[in-house]
Amino acid sequence: MKYLDHLEEWIITFLMAAATLIIFVAVIHRYAAGVNIPVVQDWLLSLSFSWAQELTIIMFVWMAKFGAAYGVRTGIHVGVDVLINRLDEKMRKQFIIFGLLAGATFTGIVATLGAYFVWENGAHYAFLHWTGSAVGDVPEGPTTPDLEWPTWMVYSAIPLGTSLMCFRFLQVLVGFIKTGELPHHDHGHVDGIEDEPAQVDANVYSLNDNLHASDLTHTKTEGKPRSDDGGEQK
Repeated sequence: MKYLDHLEEWIITFLMAAATLIIFVAVIHRYAAGVNIPVVQDWLLSLSFSWAQELTIIMFVWMAKFGAAYGVRTGIHVGVDVLINRLDEKMRKQFIIFGLLAGATFTGIVATLGAYFVWENGAHYAFLHWTGSAVGDVPEGPTTPDLEWPTWMVYSAIPLGTSLMCFRFLQVLVGFIKTGELPHHDHGHVDGIEDEPAQVDANVYSLNDNLHASDLTHTKTEGKPRSDDGGEQK
């Protein structure tokens, strides 16, 4: 199972990098094609990037679906657990298990319905066509406007991403039953920056640095004995 631990990160990273590159090239092409450079301008105008916007939208849809699965695995989904945390340990555990089972059931249903929709929207026709079987009256399914890709390929993000989300719910459930711990994401943590341990003997009230204004009078007399009237002894 270890090869699945970072599956979402790999997919999201690839899609984000590819979408960024496509948008960058499309923008450069748009402005460079307006520059009057012999031969080069004609060549740039012969290139068409009308499909770039549609492709990046599809990529962001896929990122959203697999990002949801990533949220389940790392515990970054928003949850209202004020009431649950006030319950005793036994009741709290039962409610958490019920919540995880409900999440797995819901995503399992969505994945099943999504797979049926994709199958009827052209995946069935594509499967018969690839295997050389008779397609009969099976509909081919619509295509996207610019790329002219079968829409079932775009909609496949629903059953695939939601199935992975269902698997993550079950994975978190098994881990909670075994250890009693839920995945927790520290929103204040920045990857690549390690938290420095606090100094045990550090004086947090000290202003002996160059960042704070200091009272030079008290600094000079600090540590010297004072007379009864509060003045400094000579």
